[in-house]
Amino acid sequence: MNSLFEQRLMALHYVYPRPLDRLKRLMLDDAALEYLENRPAWEISQLLGIKPEAAANLKTAYRKSLNTPYSDVYEKHKIIPISYNHPNYPQSLFQLIDPPAIIYAKGNIDYLLDEDRLGVIGARKASKYSQKAMDKIIPDLVAAGFIIVSGLAKGADAMAHRTAIACGGKTIAVTGSGFMHPYPKENSELNIIIEETQLSITEYPPYIQPKRWNFPMRNRIISGLVKGVLVTEAEVKSGTLSTIEHALEHGKDIFAVPGNIDSALSAGPHKLIYEGAKPVWNALQVLEEYREIQVLNKSIK
Repeated sequence: MNSLFEQRLMALHYVYPRPLDRLKRLMLDDAALEYLENRPAWEISQLLGIKPEAAANLKTAYRKSLNTPYSDVYEKHKIIPISYNHPNYPQSLFQLIDPPAIIYAKGNIDYLLDEDRLGVIGARKASKYSQKAMDKIIPDLVAAGFIIVSGLAKGADAMAHRTAIACGGKTIAVTGSGFMHPYPKENSELNIIIEETQLSITEYPPYIQPKRWNFPMRNRIISGLVKGVLVTEAEVKSGTLSTIEHALEHGKDIFAVPGNIDSALSAGPHKLIYEGAKPVWNALQVLEEYREIQVLNKSIK
């Protein structure tokens, strides 16, 4: 990668943290972003579809941003920026209409080179049933070499990360805020463990706070990273099912754990099963979609 282009891209993304499809509008006739700081504001306005005043402000902020040594600042805080043409950038994210322009990472970025990734998600108010399901399914997924991907939210997401770590596996947390604003506070200890021993990623520069609209964007990245998504518990109308909508759009496999018909948290998985998701209650039912299994762990029944 051209280091000057990388600096310009980081400077632009810091002040205009938008997906790649938006930023590429500025690169149609300026592939290396060489002329952006001198481009007329009215051109920026037209290319990005924003108001002239906003374009003028963006140009001013970008010019100031160019003087910030982002590489040094990020290195100091152990943040690794992975732009869309970085060798570790997951190719599966290009299946998205709006892939991230830059992924900010903490931890082992080689996890992004392994395509055997599975999303495990569920309700923020997940019950003990989700933990039981994960204890039964995740260890064998990990043993088969799958990296567990989730969103570091309360409830099922945190359970998925902890279970993967507890059984000696790998996990990736995809967050909806910058690294200066870890969220939620309840998972701060888990967050530190993942940053130091696993991998945490976000498409947001460090200063971005967790806003409600960030999380649907976060969900599309989870979907884009994985081969399939496993749902333990979720209500019919929930953020969990929004991730599933992204996954379906991207042609990913959907797995759902059946539950108690009296539980509202089972209504989501049951709806998914009714609509064609594969019902699962052990890891083999997931693995048979991806592996030719010759020797089966006897613990899977």
